[in-house]
Amino acid sequence: MSTTIKATAVAVAAGLGLVTLSACGGSGSGKDSADSKTVTLVSHDSWAVSKSVLKDFEKRSGYKVTVLKDGDAGEAVNKAILSKDNPQGDVLFGVDNTLLSRALDNGLFQPYEATGLDQVRPEYQLDGDKHRVTPIDTGDICVNYDKKYFADHKLTPPASFDDLAKPAYKNLLVTENVSTSSPGLGFLLGSAAQYGDEGWQGYWKKLKANGVKVVDGWEQAYNEEFSGSAGGRKAGGDRPLVVSYASSPPAEAIYSDPRPKTAPTGVATGTCFRQTEFAGLLSNAKNEKGGKALLDFLIAKEFQQDMPLNMFVDPVTKDAALPADYAKYDVEVDAPKTMAPKKIADNRDAWVKSWTSLVLK
Repeated sequence: MSTTIKATAVAVAAGLGLVTLSACGGSGSGKDSADSKTVTLVSHDSWAVSKSVLKDFEKRSGYKVTVLKDGDAGEAVNKAILSKDNPQGDVLFGVDNTLLSRALDNGLFQPYEATGLDQVRPEYQLDGDKHRVTPIDTGDICVNYDKKYFADHKLTPPASFDDLAKPAYKNLLVTENVSTSSPGLGFLLGSAAQYGDEGWQGYWKKLKANGVKVVDGWEQAYNEEFSGSAGGRKAGGDRPLVVSYASSPPAEAIYSDPRPKTAPTGVATGTCFRQTEFAGLLSNAKNEKGGKALLDFLIAKEFQQDMPLNMFVDPVTKDAALPADYAKYDVEVDAPKTMAPKKIADNRDAWVKSWTSLVLK
């Protein structure tokens, strides 16, 4: 299995305006879920599925799926926590390992062991035998680079965290605010995994001195500031380095016309942080039965193999294969940084506060 992503969010195809919802709703009243024939999925903005795949599920299960988009992953989780007594839907998709402890500590989900969970690779089952969440997809948050910029300037692209702080890359990197963006937070955690609890602050001081630019979210960073993306070129973006995903290059290549032999963007594979996304049955879901059926569907082979070309994330099940078009431009990440959920839970808020004081002030 490859180690490319998301994300999130996840996000490349949606950011390019190329992925649309197969079903959507937005009343947020929960009334749809009260109807036993309707099941409501709450998600971050990058949710997507092929219409034929969704119709297959609806036909087999008898449920109509309504999707409610609720912003970035962090925003979606926060809204779900605030509304947990009267949730907007039945299932929440898109909580990742950087936010998992927050969701679990707030009692957001009720236990359910999804049918087919035995096909999910054990390294992604971070909630153990409690089954409050089900792993759905995985991938890596990494720095991407604009190949043309570095070729034109006869400059070797950065390959590691250390490289990004070197004078040769001054004023070239754009990243996302860690308090408002999932990839931004993932990049911070990657630096903490690389340099330790004490050393990451010194590293960010170097990045700040080297001209790192911080924007609110992935959409702005990738599609406006980054010179290597289709959106960034149109917007006049002038930053050839961006915090995005290892699956961003496949997205850029697949949606280029004409399609190139190689992707126009590359990945600094020494800057990657492993991300896994989960879905869970909300604690006060109005349609528990429909929510359980939907979770079964999300780890079924049909949906798992549909994800890569819709959300640009990797499947988590053993029986799912990558589509050929996706695999062609795939980027191997051999040793992404990782961090135990408990360590994230114990340090996340303090690290975000310290980062904000250090980088934004």
